[in-house]
Amino acid sequence: MRIATAEQMRTLDRRAIEERGVPSLELMERAANALAEAAIDTAANAPGRAVCFCGPGNNGGDGVACARLLLEAGFEVRCILVGQREKLTCDTRAMEARLAAAGGVLEPFTPDDPDFAAWCLKADVMVDAIFGIGLNTEVRGDALTAVHMMNTCDIPVVSADIPSGVEADTGRVLGEAVRAARTVTFTLPKAGHYVGKGGLCTGVLTVADIGIPRDLVDGEDYPVQTVEGADVRLPVRPRDAHKGDFGKVYLLGGSVGYTGAPVFAAQAAVRSGAGLVTVGVPAPVWPIAAAKLDEAMPHPLPAGKEGQLSLEAGEAAMTRLAGCGVCLIGPGLGRGNGVAAVVRHLLGEIHLPVVLDADGINALEGHIDVLDSRRGLHTVLTPHDGEFVRLGGELSSGDRLGAARAFAVEHACCLVLKGHRTITAFPDGSAYINTNGNPGMAKGGSGDVLAGLILSLLGQGLPARQAVPMAVWLHGEAGEVCARAIGEYGMTPTDVIAALPAVIEEHVS
Repeated sequence: MRIATAEQMRTLDRRAIEERGVPSLELMERAANALAEAAIDTAANAPGRAVCFCGPGNNGGDGVACARLLLEAGFEVRCILVGQREKLTCDTRAMEARLAAAGGVLEPFTPDDPDFAAWCLKADVMVDAIFGIGLNTEVRGDALTAVHMMNTCDIPVVSADIPSGVEADTGRVLGEAVRAARTVTFTLPKAGHYVGKGGLCTGVLTVADIGIPRDLVDGEDYPVQTVEGADVRLPVRPRDAHKGDFGKVYLLGGSVGYTGAPVFAAQAAVRSGAGLVTVGVPAPVWPIAAAKLDEAMPHPLPAGKEGQLSLEAGEAAMTRLAGCGVCLIGPGLGRGNGVAAVVRHLLGEIHLPVVLDADGINALEGHIDVLDSRRGLHTVLTPHDGEFVRLGGELSSGDRLGAARAFAVEHACCLVLKGHRTITAFPDGSAYINTNGNPGMAKGGSGDVLAGLILSLLGQGLPARQAVPMAVWLHGEAGEVCARAIGEYGMTPTDVIAALPAVIEEHVS
């Protein structure tokens, strides 16, 4: 699904009103209808009691109109102005007049009034319409008090457009933000609904069409999108195919003490359809890999006394790579000067697409020039936040999406920034936000499974722009299957690998 920026939404609203003659009050009324429907669905009792917290801007106007609709639906409603009356927009004033005509009132916020607090604590639903997508400073004063009240009263909250306190384009929480049970956003979702702490504040997201002409919406460029199940499609395999048609891939990983990582990655590659999977591991761990990998082809590489790859391993790996189409470097390699030197040497010699994971990424710490030297070649990096920072990524601002996009552009790579809402960013500045997966996947080995899955889809000839976001989604969906069947506590990377074939089969067409 396409994701709009706050500026794009302001432009679309303005053009709909000024160029197409759509009345602004009509847009607001439609937004309020969607908001009221969500509030009725969310309320513990309907009709029951509702509190609508409204700012003076147009987001507040949505809330005032929603209060009127709830009143007309039989709810007891208190509509609260959180902000200064003199700052009411023209449209919000118009909605106040309609509320008054229906028998309601836009009353001042009186948090110290015990009767007001007692009334609110018996509400069945609260509506948050204090700020919209334009917020860019910390929440303060009465707004902060109202946010705190909504977060501590144990009453479900429905937010208008985005939870108040969340920055729309980054998902940063500006001081404190409403933790909504449900959010109704308008026309298109925003990045803040998914990434950063905003993704934890949004609750169930509904996207409502409020009547902005479709051609205006379609005329904008949206470099950021979510990945949905409908976007994931793998081709039906030809009946006369052979193993060479589905990719010859090479995996370099493993060390003494880290034998599971290359095994997980290789098994994921096999389970997701790679035709031939060759696995290079240090000689001391080769017997273990050979015992565990029936379908892949492990082979031993020269190793040092600590059980990690030696400098001689690079040339041996290059010999095996000659017949392959894609290479994965990193799972379980371990950290050491010798291993890092081998990785950097290979990156300079390999002209195939390369997926770098785990210690393959760590080898670039302080040597980002090695990555930059691969401009024009396909390089996919799959760091978690810690590895990303070691590479020079900037996360201190809390804008993971912006940081991932900037890094991918600067270093001409595909970056998969793993974590809650994994982000896949490309060198042209486009990015995909993944929306599935669960905390049960936060276990050692999960990243290796993802790396093997990316390797497999690239090896099967899918373009990186399709293969990488699809691999992230399939990985997350297999995790969802495991969580439903086993539970988040007990599920393992092995379970995720086992779930992959059935998940993939549902998306073959």
